[in-house]
Amino acid sequence: MSSAPSPAPAPRAPTPVTRVLRLCLHALFAGLLALAAGRAVAGSSPRAGWVVAVCALLAAVYAAGVRAPAVGRSARAAGMWLAGMGAVWAALLVLSPDGLWLAFPLYFLELHLLRPRWGLAAVAVSACAAIGGFLGHSGAVTPGAFLGPLLGGAVAVATVLGYQALYRESERRRELIEELIATRAELAVAERGAGILAERERLAREIHDTLAQGLSSIQLLLRAAERTLPEDAPAAEHIARAREAAQENLAEARRFVRALTPPDLEHGSLAAALERLCSGAPGPRVRFSVSGAPRELPTPYEVALLRIAQSALANVVRHARADRAEITLSFMDTSVALDVVDDGRGFDPAHAPSGDGGFGLPAMRARAESLGGLFTVESGPGQGTAVAVTLPLPLEA
Repeated sequence: MSSAPSPAPAPRAPTPVTRVLRLCLHALFAGLLALAAGRAVAGSSPRAGWVVAVCALLAAVYAAGVRAPAVGRSARAAGMWLAGMGAVWAALLVLSPDGLWLAFPLYFLELHLLRPRWGLAAVAVSACAAIGGFLGHSGAVTPGAFLGPLLGGAVAVATVLGYQALYRESERRRELIEELIATRAELAVAERGAGILAERERLAREIHDTLAQGLSSIQLLLRAAERTLPEDAPAAEHIARAREAAQENLAEARRFVRALTPPDLEHGSLAAALERLCSGAPGPRVRFSVSGAPRELPTPYEVALLRIAQSALANVVRHARADRAEITLSFMDTSVALDVVDDGRGFDPAHAPSGDGGFGLPAMRARAESLGGLFTVESGPGQGTAVAVTLPLPLEA
């Protein structure tokens, strides 16, 4: 036996089926003890007193083990209890041939409480003891003396092993069901989070594309009107105030857009978010670089470029089987570009699956085109993949 048994898992509450099986085993053991004692008394056996005393002792040892919590938790305690019961049962076998019948419930106890190897050995020893007790009392060697204990042991082994197999299958199904429930809960949380982020992005894009752009246009028109009027014109003061109000509301609209920024962009620039994305990517080595002079981008642009980079890098990790990848953010005079290149196995863009089950290309293309950008994919089997998106910068960023 091992010197330090591994910690056992927390015992599960007994089910109604296990409770019924335990009660049946207790009733069987008590009934067989009563049968042995009753037959000894009814048959006026000269050893009736001893048989009754040994049956009472065996019943006391059995009850003590049933009520002891350590027997069900420790293999050592269970072995000691079964050894004590076996010794008392051996004495009963010597005194009465009816003690043979107690071998059957003992088989179940040994197989249930001991490790499989030791349980089978204990069943074999008990069967030999039962056969020896029967031969000692009958004085004749018959096939029944061997078949009874051996068949009883075989039935007990088959029953216990079958029950254990069913129990393990039931536990596996229970674990799968619990895992499925937990996964569904996590998926629901993720979907709610994704919905919140998508709504924040939509609101930020709508505010930027409608309210902020409209206020910016109003400010430009008012500034042009202000330049065409003399400084002392009565309407010049009103136009100046209107332009200041438009400027304040434009600043407020931009603050709203910033407040709706995704968490990935809350604590830094787009370049910093992309660098964190590359450093935390599993699988291939991912390098990040910036080309040109960085400049502040409108929030919808930053969100779109970050989401496209996340989708493209996720495709590299899941599908490309690449060793290296590189993300480049390029700032130009009138546009900003994002390139994601890998040295993976590549694919044929003309036959790429569409929708969520494919490479996510339609979603990336839709993000780029929603901002008037250009989205391209260059790839081929065994040639790696290059994803590029170019967004034209607005006049007022």
